[in-house]
Amino acid sequence: MESNQPAKYVLTVACPETNGIVRAVSDFLYQRGATIYEAAQHRDPIINQFFMRVEFEEVESRLPDLSQLRVDFASVARQFAMQADFFDLATPSRMLLAVSNHGHCLNDILHRWESGALPATIVGVISNHEVFRELTEWYGLPFHYLPITPEGKAEQEQRLLEIMRSEKVDVLALARYMQILSGEFCAEIGNRAINIHHSFLPGFKGADPYRQAYNRGVKIIGATAHYVTADLDEGPIIEQTVEKIDHNCDIDELRQIGRDAECVAFARALKWHCEHRIIVNGNKTIVFR
Repeated sequence: MESNQPAKYVLTVACPETNGIVRAVSDFLYQRGATIYEAAQHRDPIINQFFMRVEFEEVESRLPDLSQLRVDFASVARQFAMQADFFDLATPSRMLLAVSNHGHCLNDILHRWESGALPATIVGVISNHEVFRELTEWYGLPFHYLPITPEGKAEQEQRLLEIMRSEKVDVLALARYMQILSGEFCAEIGNRAINIHHSFLPGFKGADPYRQAYNRGVKIIGATAHYVTADLDEGPIIEQTVEKIDHNCDIDELRQIGRDAECVAFARALKWHCEHRIIVNGNKTIVFR
């Protein structure tokens, strides 16, 4: 049965700052029978770059399909040296979750997905442990057990890539997946993996950040959701959350408070990615919330 709802799309743009960009985009959409219902833009004055996100929908079924929009827009993109792309909001991002032994973020994301709060299609869960097989299958999702040995890490990553290709995965969500991804793997997937780090980066990188924070006597702790790169915990930051603490908190209390912060930051980052609200700008991100 055909839907009576109008087609809805997102256009994202990154290009050098110059006059006429907004008008060119608006005219392009108007000429093809689109109406804009949400638009946001940002200029980075340091590097003189312009960023834009536009949500629009068709009027009276006149709007071309996604592939034709990309073809038609090519001349505008060339004129302004744009990096631009269109996304169909009727097609949810395909998400694969990865987890090790800590399940709080996995639980939170699965609940949000089932309740309709996460605009994604979750295609399965991969893990280097069997701990969360029952939970995953309770949600009716495939569980892929991919154990890791020191000599078999490359083979395990290759199997993970095969799953991503076969399932046409748009985003790999590392829900406390406690493995370092190789440089080759990161290069293969680009900005398609989001990690939740249990620390307010760039502080306390690496292992056991809550113990590091406790030993340092910090007064706030937090969590950081970021894109994964070959440089450990150095990828472009998407979202951060913080919580106030004091000297009365022991390490276990810090971990519990931190887990709540992790869930919030991770869920926001994944949602914004799936809604195409993030544009990567070098080692930073522009997030149109």
